[in-house]
Amino acid sequence: MSVADHPSVRRFHASQAAREPAPPAAPLDQGWLRALCLDAGADDAGFVEIERPDLDPERASILGVFPGTRTLVSVVRRMHPEPVRSPARSVANLEFHEVGHGVNETCRRIVEALGAHGIRALNPPMAFPMEVTRDKIWVVSHKTVAVAAGLGRMGIHRNVIHPRFGSFVLLGTVFIDAPVERNGHPLDGNPCLECKLCVAACPVGAIGADGHFDFAACYTHNYREFLGGFGDWVETIAGSGSARRYRSRVSDGETQSMWQSLSYGANYKSAYCMAVCPAGDDVLGPFVTDRPAYLERVVKPLQEKKETLYVVARSDAEAHAGKRFPHKTTKRVHNGLRARSIRGFLFALPTLFQRGQARSLEATYHFRFTGEEPQEATVTIHQQSLTVQPGLVGAADLRVTADSRTWLRFLAKEASLPWALIRRKVRLQGRVRLLLAFGRCFPS
Repeated sequence: MSVADHPSVRRFHASQAAREPAPPAAPLDQGWLRALCLDAGADDAGFVEIERPDLDPERASILGVFPGTRTLVSVVRRMHPEPVRSPARSVANLEFHEVGHGVNETCRRIVEALGAHGIRALNPPMAFPMEVTRDKIWVVSHKTVAVAAGLGRMGIHRNVIHPRFGSFVLLGTVFIDAPVERNGHPLDGNPCLECKLCVAACPVGAIGADGHFDFAACYTHNYREFLGGFGDWVETIAGSGSARRYRSRVSDGETQSMWQSLSYGANYKSAYCMAVCPAGDDVLGPFVTDRPAYLERVVKPLQEKKETLYVVARSDAEAHAGKRFPHKTTKRVHNGLRARSIRGFLFALPTLFQRGQARSLEATYHFRFTGEEPQEATVTIHQQSLTVQPGLVGAADLRVTADSRTWLRFLAKEASLPWALIRRKVRLQGRVRLLLAFGRCFPS
């Protein structure tokens, strides 16, 4: 039997022939769509068209998952502030987990409700699971979409601050294949009060008073029981050789904490930047009316808490923690961050750069990669900042020519630099000592 003769196919064609031609799809009413989102459990919702320039970095990934995407729906679910502020991280993480699951359920209900109206839609997860085998593991940046849709602005702590709910929100996104008659736009003003309490509370100095953000410091400590930290823990087990040696490297409490993350959902170690943030109309009252009392009740318990801080050896985070929080224990770990491609290596350089390790470094590097992943790039370190440009630009203080696979193995500590130099898999021209200085800027 051919497909065309199958009874199901014949019934489909018969039903289509009996239908009147569908009118052209009109843009969805913004009020109707917002009400649908609120009915599904959202505390707020906004909309942005896929063509918006703000979404340029996200568009290819979005369309790769759902090619018909025309509009993005940004979904906000609020958290209760008091659990998030608790020094007991089990209390705070319960709130993160419950609201996070609620975001996914809300987005799924929106997709289901739209489907009942013949509108195709899809919701990626609000957090994990993600596409962890790719350089860019997230399908869409929910923060980018929320800002573009007018649901908040980024604070210096790199979280979206909702004008009403403040930092106590989790975000989701729904892709739909229909236009909306009126989309949102970024807020004119930023709810961030620039009080710098997030700077004062971060135990590893990830947030700078000047707006600088140390991704590696935040990732290593706060996300210790997520991707990279879990990988480091597994390698610690594999490299211990005996239970006694394992226990000398990992405490019983750390093992049990990892078990909790594996059993009940990965736990954040701090997230104090969100906890102390007083921004947002529903949140700022206690801070505005009695700032000393707010500091005493909300900020000091987190600052004074005795806890283990996870840091990479000789990193800016280790220096900050030792100076600012001597009563907290620092533990040197590897954060599990490893480049899987030359593209990923170059992309990560500005993110992982440790400006405190580059105080006296002024240099331009030319990288030329050959072999499986040929690529050229110029890396400039100037006044404790780093830039990456495609191609070989200007004069270089050090030129590095490397086989791409060998370079990635060197970064992963699977091949030694002397071996690579002897085999001419890596060649250096210029001030060779600058390679050591470069490495100090990336202790992770």
